[in-house]
Amino acid sequence: MPARANIDDTILIVGHGSREDSGNREIRDFTDAWRARRPDWRIELCFIEFAAPELNAALLAAARGSRRVLVVPLILNAAGHVKMEIPEAVEQARAANPQAEILLAPHLGASDPVLAVLRRRLRGAMAELDMPDPTTTGVVLLGRGSSDRGANGEMAKMARWLLEEGDHELVDLAFTGITWPRLEKVVQRQVLLGMRQVVVLPYYLYTGTLMQRIHRQVEHLRGQYPQVRFACTAHFGFEKEIFALMDERVENLRAGVPDSRLVCDGCTFREIAHDLGHGHSHAHTHDHAPAQAGDHAHGHPHEHGHSHEQGHSHEHGHSHEPGHDHGHAGVPA
Repeated sequence: MPARANIDDTILIVGHGSREDSGNREIRDFTDAWRARRPDWRIELCFIEFAAPELNAALLAAARGSRRVLVVPLILNAAGHVKMEIPEAVEQARAANPQAEILLAPHLGASDPVLAVLRRRLRGAMAELDMPDPTTTGVVLLGRGSSDRGANGEMAKMARWLLEEGDHELVDLAFTGITWPRLEKVVQRQVLLGMRQVVVLPYYLYTGTLMQRIHRQVEHLRGQYPQVRFACTAHFGFEKEIFALMDERVENLRAGVPDSRLVCDGCTFREIAHDLGHGHSHAHTHDHAPAQAGDHAHGHPHEHGHSHEQGHSHEHGHSHEPGHDHGHAGVPA
């Protein structure tokens, strides 16, 4: 019977998509690698923007060809795409294909497996710097930045966990755009506080224009602070922990295990955005904080300019101009 369930299921990875095709290729490579690890699973891939196949079309095709579709976002933090666009696409596919069951998994999020990846990257950077004193080595967790405070808060949580799990006295948070502080300001503060080495940890799954920019920024900082040694790690989309998290998402969907972050597929968040589009006023916050399974308490900050640092603003609601920003750490730009 489990084998039959596998045949009846389509697992649909949802990647962000990038203007830089190297980032899209890496997500396709991840998909191929996951298929090789799970040859009995039917795994398909789609993108929210900038690359094909597109989310809505892929969902409709999967629903027409499967008894059940398991939608698994390959996205680190939850801003507009995770809270609004993916659930909206799922609802549309459900309406168009009532014969198919479509289940949505949560994004990867702040978790111990992701922390394990960051800690391993930090250890590698310290080795590259010949193992300097961690008390004089600052750490900067650098992410995309979002107008959604919940998405930024997930990164803040990871920075705090890195601090508590290690010996570094300074673990700071910086963003490549949309919100503050930026990398240059954080490094300036760390140097003023006496840091003689700085490790930059990009919080990104795959490459893209922002990863390229980060490495250029670190080169500029080396010239600006010749007395400070810098190490900058790479993005981290192919680690065993990421595959394990994706496996877990699928198995939980199949087992009917609820996730408090998605018990409602982002319902209240989208209802408020819909009402705002009709002139209604709300002052809700929606952090999808972990709750007991079955709790339906919401609170999300509805500032919907989700930004991607792609040079465009995407204000929900819904003006998709060429070049809009959605603010997801961990996805290519």
